[in-house]
Amino acid sequence: MGKGKKGAKTAAGGEEDLDAILAEINAAEQKSQAKAAKKGKTTANGDKPANANGKAKEPVDDKSYLDEIAKMKPIDQQFPKHVYPVGQIHSYKIDADDRTAVNRETSEEKRALDSSFESTYNDIRRAAESHRQTREYVRSWIKPGMTMFDICERLEAHSRRMINESGLEAGLAFPTGCSLNNCAAHYTPNAGDKTILRESDVCKIDFGTHVNGRIIDSAFTLTFDNKFDPLLKAVEEATEAGVRAAGIDVRLCDVGEIIEEVMTSHEITLDGKTYTVRPIRNLSGHSIEPYRIHAGKSVPIVKGGEQTRMEEGEFFAIETFGSTGKAVVHDDMETSHYMLNFDADVTRCQGQLRVAKSKQLLNTIHKNFGTLAFCRRWLDRLGETKYLMGLKDLCDKGIVEPYPPLCDIKGCYTAQYEHTIVLRPTCKEVLSRGPDY
Repeated sequence: MGKGKKGAKTAAGGEEDLDAILAEINAAEQKSQAKAAKKGKTTANGDKPANANGKAKEPVDDKSYLDEIAKMKPIDQQFPKHVYPVGQIHSYKIDADDRTAVNRETSEEKRALDSSFESTYNDIRRAAESHRQTREYVRSWIKPGMTMFDICERLEAHSRRMINESGLEAGLAFPTGCSLNNCAAHYTPNAGDKTILRESDVCKIDFGTHVNGRIIDSAFTLTFDNKFDPLLKAVEEATEAGVRAAGIDVRLCDVGEIIEEVMTSHEITLDGKTYTVRPIRNLSGHSIEPYRIHAGKSVPIVKGGEQTRMEEGEFFAIETFGSTGKAVVHDDMETSHYMLNFDADVTRCQGQLRVAKSKQLLNTIHKNFGTLAFCRRWLDRLGETKYLMGLKDLCDKGIVEPYPPLCDIKGCYTAQYEHTIVLRPTCKEVLSRGPDY
């Protein structure tokens, strides 16, 4: 997740009657939504709300799938011994005159060290199996004509069931990204968003699961028109090249150079014009730590990045984004993703807040999400109302970080593929690998 800009500072007079302010904001929002509905407000894919045939269509609130999901067995019940499938194993690359990789696989010391982390590996493998089964489930029903809101709600309902959600011990690691076309990342619908998935859309499905803070961050791209196949192939192959290149003592800049070389070797022709598929240079992969989706290291997808090296025991999200546009993204559209500042001292922050609603909202965020990302839909789900002013207050004070959608130029198309890996002492494990990608 890229770091978003903070909201504008609130006006003076923070001790005004908050309820009156919130009531006014809520009334204005309802009036705006009603007016937009009449006029046919532009949606996240750049069109007015329409069905697959281009005709206006009201979304149907069908929750019958909840009964189906409730009958499914969570992952920890599918594996009663609580030993979960191992991901794809890669031996470390052996360079000329280098026996380190061989020694890692045969060394008793490395094997013993590897075994000491088995509990951690088992937690994240459970999260990985949950992710695999949810994305298989999603592919079985997702289709043009559905609202992005319903797609995310249904995906997350299944993901919660598979991971057997339990407070901060197991659950969703971040909101479902379903960014469309020129939007590359961080779009998930807020309440009232009537955007509908079209046959001509390129949709990035990016969601995460975790067990005890061990996060699986993995993504793929869906299309319904095979003219986009070259774009998807370019990005998927670039991600695979990044996965292969990653390893202990490998420089991050070298991974980025390999990714760019692979991706730019592909072209796509759309409407008679041929484009080189280019990596989006201000997006990157990243290291992952417990309850911290973006830890200290970035894995570039273009050459010229940091010379910092990957280290034994680290977890990484290897993700690439390809574009037919300018291959650079900017903040755009309405923000939906947020995350508590990892270094925030919540007790101290409470003392900085003068507005009661802000304090109450911070308690809700800290209790339910900790330092994991969340979205406005999830606050709605918890029964929070009239929270926008409080949320803005927390963002203005740097306690909560907003992450707005990241978009390339209008009219272009972007794609994404991502895997989570761990650099074990003896080998590299692609934790999120599945039969689909």
